[in-house]
Amino acid sequence: MGSWLGVSRRRSPVAALSALLALGLLAGCTGGSPQPPSSGTPSGTASGTRAPRSTPAQPPVVFTAQGDIGVGSKARKVLEAVAKIKPALNLALGDFSYQAGLEQQFCDMVTGVLGTGFPYELVTGNHESDGHDGNIATFAQCLPNRLPGLVGEYGTQWYADVPQENPLVRIVMVSPGIKFRDGKTLDYGRGSERWKWTADALDGAKERNIPWTVVGMHTPCFNLGAYSCQPGADFTNLLIEKKVDLVLTGHQHLYQRTHQLGHSPDCPALVPDEFSKQCLGGTGSTLNQGRGTVFAGVGIGGVGLHDVREEDPEAGYFAEWSGKNVKPTYGTLKVSVGEDALTAALVPAEGSFTDTFTITR
Repeated sequence: MGSWLGVSRRRSPVAALSALLALGLLAGCTGGSPQPPSSGTPSGTASGTRAPRSTPAQPPVVFTAQGDIGVGSKARKVLEAVAKIKPALNLALGDFSYQAGLEQQFCDMVTGVLGTGFPYELVTGNHESDGHDGNIATFAQCLPNRLPGLVGEYGTQWYADVPQENPLVRIVMVSPGIKFRDGKTLDYGRGSERWKWTADALDGAKERNIPWTVVGMHTPCFNLGAYSCQPGADFTNLLIEKKVDLVLTGHQHLYQRTHQLGHSPDCPALVPDEFSKQCLGGTGSTLNQGRGTVFAGVGIGGVGLHDVREEDPEAGYFAEWSGKNVKPTYGTLKVSVGEDALTAALVPAEGSFTDTFTITR
């Protein structure tokens, strides 16, 4: 898997799994009711970057992420692309089987390619949150959490530090803008319990001096498709305010990656369906930590693609994109997180579009 696990790429799958078990990294933890993480005065510099740690340098953590998957041949190709990368874990960004009753088939497809002990970590999409196209509870049973130290409600709202000791990244997975069985969305509004939980999780990472924060959720706010800002403008601006390094989403069946979006006196908040050049913190593919948040939509996990709307008013926020009508590509985002840099690369499973960007400390 990823190099931080200490497993040689040349070992057999059985040997690799044995090594993982020996390290205790496959202990399941489904979590219970979410407990607010410790918070306090964030450590870091005035620019918002985190102070260097005194621990020795360690190998990077490599993980993959994609959403909107299905159970077809393209989904299997994407999983095979993930397997070739040999990541430490995968973030599944919601919308799995697209049909009720196929939960076990989906899980069997995943484990058949990646192995039964692989950390294929879930957050719900809208298709399985209310049970009409699957049940997130069933998916969470057949693809349980494999990350030690997970805090929260696995499948809905959780975070984990990776690796657990001397972590390089805190991964926070949340579900704003998603309807559940009661027909209501979870409350991530300003000042709500879930708002506070998210803010505390991000502040706690800074308190621990963890170099990077990554947030995953199904619905995007800014996008080049037909959807509105389902997570809500306030919650999206909270992530920017907390200087999250990378936000990963699905829902819109596109690849769509923004520049760094940041707040400033000339951009106190980003407004959906509008573009302000003053909200661009860093542009291009080489970026500096603390200048803004990159939002990457990776809804290209296997189901049919959507058209890119290049005339969208938010297009000025985006650096790269791909969809049904523009360089159609299915694949996964590969993210490598080290002490000094976070590098992400789109790895195609079908199609030829690629994208790479790096954030340095």
